[in-house]
Amino acid sequence: MLIVGLEGNPTNLDPRLATDAYSVRIDSIIFNGLMKLDPQANLLPDLTESYDNPTATTYRFHLKKGVRFHSGRELTAQDVKYTFETIRDPSFKSPHFNSFEKLKGIEIIDRYTIEFELQEPFAPFLTSLVVGIVPRDIAEQKGDEFGRHPVGTGPFKFRRWVPGSRIELEANHECLEGPPRLSAVLFKVIPNDTTRVFELKKGSVHLLQNSVPPDSLKYLEEDPGIKIIKKEGINYSYLGFNLEDKILSNKKVRQAIAYALNREEIIEYLLKGLAVPATGLLAPSNWAYEGEVAKYDYHPEISRRLLDEAGYPDPDGKGPESRFKLSYRTSTIPLRKRIGEVLARQLREVGIELKTRSYEWGTFFSDIKSGNFQLYTLTWVGITEPDIYHYIFHSSSIPPQGANRGRYVNKELDRLLEHGRRCLDQEKRKEIYSRIQKIMAEELPYVSLWYSTNVVAMAKEIQGFEIYPGGEFISLRKVYFAQE
Repeated sequence: MLIVGLEGNPTNLDPRLATDAYSVRIDSIIFNGLMKLDPQANLLPDLTESYDNPTATTYRFHLKKGVRFHSGRELTAQDVKYTFETIRDPSFKSPHFNSFEKLKGIEIIDRYTIEFELQEPFAPFLTSLVVGIVPRDIAEQKGDEFGRHPVGTGPFKFRRWVPGSRIELEANHECLEGPPRLSAVLFKVIPNDTTRVFELKKGSVHLLQNSVPPDSLKYLEEDPGIKIIKKEGINYSYLGFNLEDKILSNKKVRQAIAYALNREEIIEYLLKGLAVPATGLLAPSNWAYEGEVAKYDYHPEISRRLLDEAGYPDPDGKGPESRFKLSYRTSTIPLRKRIGEVLARQLREVGIELKTRSYEWGTFFSDIKSGNFQLYTLTWVGITEPDIYHYIFHSSSIPPQGANRGRYVNKELDRLLEHGRRCLDQEKRKEIYSRIQKIMAEELPYVSLWYSTNVVAMAKEIQGFEIYPGGEFISLRKVYFAQE
C-alpha cells in the first residue's frame, strides 16, 4: 500500500461537483472522462475509442467497449448522457454548469455511441469532457451520498472515507489501461506541517505532493532515504476581493493593495524560491498567455498615492492609526497563516490594517464560495483552457453557477468571454484572450501572486511517479515500490 500525505481534507468526490484541489486530484484516479490530459497538458481520448466533428456544432463519440465501473457493470452511452444531463441541470448546482450551457441536446445513437449537439460553436467543448463519468444507477440511488461513496472506472476504486482522517482506495484489476501496480493507496490527512514531514521521514507516509513546507525541503533533501522531484507548475495563487464591499469596489484601492505587496519577499523567504511571480491566471507555458499586461511591482509610495486619490488619506501620517480596516480569511495551514501575517505587515506600511482569520479548510472554502469574506488567498490548480476566465469572471458565473466569488461584473468582458467561446480559430482566440488578460490586469478583481513550482518528496524506493501540471495523482497507476 502506498500512503500519500495530504495537508487538507477533500470535501466531495463526485466529479460533477468537486471543486477543491484535494477532491479533484483524488478523483483523477477513481474516474475516467471521455477525454483526458497528459503530463504536458495535451488533450487525448480516454473512454473514447474515436470521435468526429462533422459540423461546427456536432460531436459524435464512439466509446471503448468492455469498460466496467467498479460495481462490475459495463459503462454505456446511457451513463455518459446521465453524467452530462445532471451537470447541465441548474438544480444540481454543478461547478461545470457553464461549460455545458451551450449544449442543445444529447442523443444516444447506440450502446457505445453518443452525439452532442451544441447551440453554437464552442471552442473549449472537448476540454470540458475531461470530467469523470458516473454510473447512472448508483448515482441516482445514492443521491447526495455519491460524493462520499464514489464509483468510477479508474485505476483505483473507493474503499473507505473517514472525514478529516483518511481516504482508502484499492486497485481496480479491470482498469481499461490495465491494473495498477499498487494494491492500494491511502490518502492520509495530516494538517500539521511538522507531523507530515516527520511521518515521511519515519516511513509512515511514502509521498507528499505540493504539501512539503518550504522550510523543510532542504532538510528532506539531505535524507538519503528520500528523493525530491520538481517541475515548473501552472498552479496560480491569487488574492481575491469581495467587490460588493464598499472599500474594495474602488479600483484604486485594489491597485494600491497590489502595489503594497512585495511578492518577491514572500517567494524568497516563505516559499524558498519555489514559485515565480504571476501576471494572470494563465502561466507562460499556456498557448494563450499574454505577458504584456499591467504589472504591479512593489511600490509602496504609489500605493499611498492611490489610497489618497481613492479618498482614504492616512489620518496620522506614519502614526498607528489606519486609513481603514479589512478582514482577511485563510486556512489553518501554517504556511498560509504565515503568508497572511506577511500580507498584513506589508499593508500596514501603507496604512491599511488587515485582520487575519484562519479556519479549518471546509469552513474556509464554504465561506469563500458563499461570498462571506473581504479578502482571501487561494490557488487555482491545473489551468490549461483559457475559458476558465468565463467560469471565474463572467457575470453569469456568480455562485452557485460558477466561481465569480468576488461578484465582478463587466459587460465588455462578458462580450469578449462569449466571443472567445464561439471562436474556433486558435490565433483569433489568442487575440481575444490577450484583450481579456489586459482588462483583468487593469481591473484587478484578483491580485496575481505566483505560479507554484510542483514539488514531490517521496521514499527513494518509489518508482514511476510523474508530476502532472495541476498536481493530479494520475501517474499513481504506474507507481510501484522497487525491490532493494
